[in-house]
Amino acid sequence: MARAVPAKGITVRSLVLEAASRLEEAGVSFGHGTTNAIDEAAWLVLHGLGLPVSELGPHLDLAVDAARARAASALVAKRIRTRKPAAYLLNEAWLGPHRFFVDERVIVPRSFIAELLRPRLAPWIREPSRVRSVLDLCTGSGCLAILAALAFPKAAVDAADLSPDALAVARRNVADYRLGKRVRLVASDLFDALAGRTYDLIVSNPPYVTAASMKRLPEEYRREPEMALASGRDGLAHTRAILAQAKSHLNPGGVLVVEIGHNRKALERAFPKLAFHWPTLSAGPGFVFVLRAEDLP
Repeated sequence: MARAVPAKGITVRSLVLEAASRLEEAGVSFGHGTTNAIDEAAWLVLHGLGLPVSELGPHLDLAVDAARARAASALVAKRIRTRKPAAYLLNEAWLGPHRFFVDERVIVPRSFIAELLRPRLAPWIREPSRVRSVLDLCTGSGCLAILAALAFPKAAVDAADLSPDALAVARRNVADYRLGKRVRLVASDLFDALAGRTYDLIVSNPPYVTAASMKRLPEEYRREPEMALASGRDGLAHTRAILAQAKSHLNPGGVLVVEIGHNRKALERAFPKLAFHWPTLSAGPGFVFVLRAEDLP
């Protein structure tokens, strides 16, 4: 049940602080769009009040009536009770200013590759206007395919995934962004259905969780499709397969960008001769590698 909310003096600020306290007390896990209790509380409360989730500051001292406060409080209670990521409860996920529909059929979008697409993968791509073909491998909700289409407006984008459920969600997001003429959804186990197709850019946020880590996942992560997370004993099963085939699917001068989580050391041990580039991200370097076609074996 939702906690009782005081009838007087209710503001957005008081609701957010109360919600953050409840989330911390309940020991929920973050990482699906937020990294801490305050941000998660603000997301839930603003959504529950029907306020823009990007505008907490201007609304902090806004008075809230008891009925709306109860609705926001009930949403926080549901987050705690179900242990579902907020993104699933709200059917939305954000990468920067871009909103995507999500539900339990797909992993919650949180790829660092989105950060690299904002500057259009500079300096690895020097002339964005010459990027005419892009592949998003393991597309999930289609978020990276959409961001790539926005970053490279002259490019045709293939968005490939093995899961029919994921492709259904991606189809909705592609339609929401009105990119149906430029983003093609492909049912494919990695490159299997893409024989003969080559690209100027391949991006991929494949499964990369190790077997040991899968056993320790918090409940929120267990709500996500296992096939979108698990990648063998060392978390590199999918990455190995991508590296084995990527060169034959890249045009001369093409670029490969792959997210690998915390597996940098294991990857460099497995491929000591590859000249991986590690862009600096908001969380630091080591989570995403970049390779040019000429760097691949």
